[in-house]
Amino acid sequence: MEVITFNELRRLKDKLPNGTVKKLAKEFDMNEETIRNYFGGSNYEKGEIVGIHTESGPYGGLVTLDDMKIFKRAKQIVNNK
Repeated sequence: MEVITFNELRRLKDKLPNGTVKKLAKEFDMNEETIRNYFGGSNYEKGEIVGIHTESGPYGGLVTLDDMKIFKRAKQIVNNK
């Protein structure tokens, strides 16, 4: 479990190359909307909740991620561009 700011989570998502959400969904055997929800989306009709908990505050608030594997993989992708 890790706590980061919502802005940090969104900055990471914004740095991801086109097609990465689809790639992550396939890699983690999840729906694409579920991956988008992980990065702050809110489409729960097509996607699921994925262990992300938000709390209001500065810098977009705080986000607690129950499972860091998607976050860590996204960072790897951004750093290996």
